[in-house]
Amino acid sequence: ARNAGAGAALAGGATLLVFLDVDCLPGDGLVDGYLRAAARRPDALLCGPVTYLPAGVLPERDLYRHTDPHPARPAPADGALVAEPRRELFWSLSFAVTADAWRAGGGFCEDYAGYGGEDTDFALSCGLDLVWVGGAHAYHQHHPPARTDPARIAEIVGNARLFHDRWGWWPMAGWLRELHATGAVEFDPVRDVLRVG
Repeated sequence: ARNAGAGAALAGGATLLVFLDVDCLPGDGLVDGYLRAAARRPDALLCGPVTYLPAGVLPERDLYRHTDPHPARPAPADGALVAEPRRELFWSLSFAVTADAWRAGGGFCEDYAGYGGEDTDFALSCGLDLVWVGGAHAYHQHHPPARTDPARIAEIVGNARLFHDRWGWWPMAGWLRELHATGAVEFDPVRDVLRVG
C-alpha cells in the first residue's frame, strides 16, 4: 500500500512523500517540519516524534496539549535534525522522504504480508541515512497493541522469519520475547527457532 501510494503521488508530481499510518494524526507542524528537514537533508529518511495518546483522548484540534513523545525514540527540539546510525529504530508510522530519495531507495519489499518487520527491512535496504526531525509531531490514536491480537501472531512470525532470512537476525525481538512469555510463540534466538506456540 505504501508503494502504491508513493507511486500515485509521484505520478502526480510530488517532490516530497509524507507517510502517516491510518491510526495516526498529524500535528500542526508535521508537514512544514518535514518540508524544512527535506530542504536540509534531501537524501535522508526523515522521522518525527510520535506521541501515543492515552485511552479516551479523541481526535481534537489541540493535539499539542497531549505531546509526550514515545521514549524509545529521540525527540529533538523543534527544527533540530539528529542523525541516527541505528536504522533498526526506524518506524514507518510517520516519516517523509523526497521523491528522488524514494526512487533511489526502491520502496518497501512486498514479500511481507500483514503486520510487522517491513519497516525495519525498508530502513536497512533503502540505503538512506535515518534522521530524527524535531517538531514534526504525529499522534497515535489509542488502541490495543496489534502484536497482542491473536489474528496477527502468524503474520508477525512469518514476517520475522522472512526478515531473518534476508538479514540474518531477528527483528521485533522484544515483541517475540513477550509473545514467547505468554506461550503464543516459541522463540529461541540462540537456536534460531521461531514458530507459533
